[in-house]
Amino acid sequence: MNKAELISAIVAKSEMTKKEAEVALNAVIDSLTDALKAGEKVQLVGFGTFAVKARAARSGFNPKTGEKIEIAASKVPTFAAGKALKDAIQ
Repeated sequence: MNKAELISAIVAKSEMTKKEAEVALNAVIDSLTDALKAGEKVQLVGFGTFAVKARAARSGFNPKTGEKIEIAASKVPTFAAGKALKDAIQ
């Protein structure tokens, strides 16, 4: 499912117009992004938890040349599914 399909699904399950659903979805995405940028954890009970984890610097290999490279430390977003979401998928 892509963003346009998700907006259509929101419209089908609510009384929103397509434009209202797009604005709402963009607001949710922007709010999640802002919270993660600030280092906050976003927990949606029953759905899951979004968080940012630090990834340490490490050594790796260029798959084309086999040359050893250093991979810089970074921050990566993570998602852990909640129990209700896991149970719904089973």
